[in-house]
Amino acid sequence: MVLFPSDEWAKEFMKKLNENKAYEDSALDWEGDFYLVIKPDDRLKEEKIIYLDLYHGKCREAYLVEPGKEKEPAYVMEAPYGTWIKVSTKEVDAVKGIMTGKIKLKGDMAKIMRYTKAAQEIVNTTTVIDNEFL
Repeated sequence: MVLFPSDEWAKEFMKKLNENKAYEDSALDWEGDFYLVIKPDDRLKEEKIIYLDLYHGKCREAYLVEPGKEKEPAYVMEAPYGTWIKVSTKEVDAVKGIMTGKIKLKGDMAKIMRYTKAAQEIVNTTTVIDNEFL
């Protein structure tokens, strides 16, 4: 099991995403990095950020961002810790979460709409990791 969120989790996510053929096929010409922002709630005391460098159907880099070393990625997906848990356990569908405002997505929305399958596969990949939660 890997603790979500952690650098170890980010590395496991990168491995699983790179094994996901459906993601690769749906993101062959995608270019753009992502932040998964995990907002504090009653279980998580401080914000955590996972960085993903996504390029042509592969994740080239993934890590837990150290405070003070933030970047400006092309896309930011943000939700409270409890919502991320519900997404990774399939209690909440990420697309519905975005549509209802439970998950905030920032970036070029026209591009995201062209790659909805890739975005879904990114989120679906969180469900195949043997997660440990706080």
